[in-house]
Amino acid sequence: MAAEKPYLLGISADELERMRFQHGVWKHVTDGFLDRMGVAGGWRCLDVGAGPGFVTMDLRERVGENGSVTALDPSPLYLEHVRELTQEKGWTNVATVQSDLENALLPEAAFDLAYVRWVVNFVPDRVRFLRALARSVRSGGIIAVEDYFYEGLAVHPRGTDFDRMPDIVRRYYRSGGGDPYAIADVPALLRAEGFGLVQFMPQQQVGGKDSPVFQWASQFFRLHLPLMAERGVIDSEERDRQLRNLDKLANDPTMMFFSPIVVQCAMRRR
Repeated sequence: MAAEKPYLLGISADELERMRFQHGVWKHVTDGFLDRMGVAGGWRCLDVGAGPGFVTMDLRERVGENGSVTALDPSPLYLEHVRELTQEKGWTNVATVQSDLENALLPEAAFDLAYVRWVVNFVPDRVRFLRALARSVRSGGIIAVEDYFYEGLAVHPRGTDFDRMPDIVRRYYRSGGGDPYAIADVPALLRAEGFGLVQFMPQQQVGGKDSPVFQWASQFFRLHLPLMAERGVIDSEERDRQLRNLDKLANDPTMMFFSPIVVQCAMRRR
């Protein structure tokens, strides 16, 4: 993320734990993506916006002792968590770089894979971001991006206060200089940098009140609705209505929750 725009979702121990649960909910989706990309032993991988390093660890499992993973993130709190995890496992081929991508001192054309999850939509200048990303990947290497195309978020039956939530979240993204539809621009922007499209695939999860995907969403909204109110995205009355409605949904056996669409985009450098 650009230095002048702090990360919208914040950096804290509470957010770290939310991301831990989030990773578990979406891990099978990301694992399938990495499977299709063929990430394997010996690969050199860059994890951009690595956060606490949950995908970093998954990448290291795949590349083994003969590969390497570099976790890049602006947060010292999150990178310390990455280092703790690697020390616990005794791994010596996981590096950390504290920086945003645009200002990072990374080797050019060095990586077989540059992976980015839930970052692009928060970046105010995605042209600059993607150009920096493109420079890091070798000829034949892959950029793999997972992010929301922020449609699809809903609960059924319709007609509750939650019907307003998609617009609320989109305003939240924009309040930090992001774009809830940025993933749709990635193929064209990377084609201009010499990449060809490998895959562009939407993913969505659905579940009831006890499902992991609803619990993930509930955690997000309970943590971030107060922050949305602080930023003026919603007023305090809307915050309280939405929190009460989450309680109702959590106790409704007929409710079905639909996650926002997550798009997996893979591009290969020619």
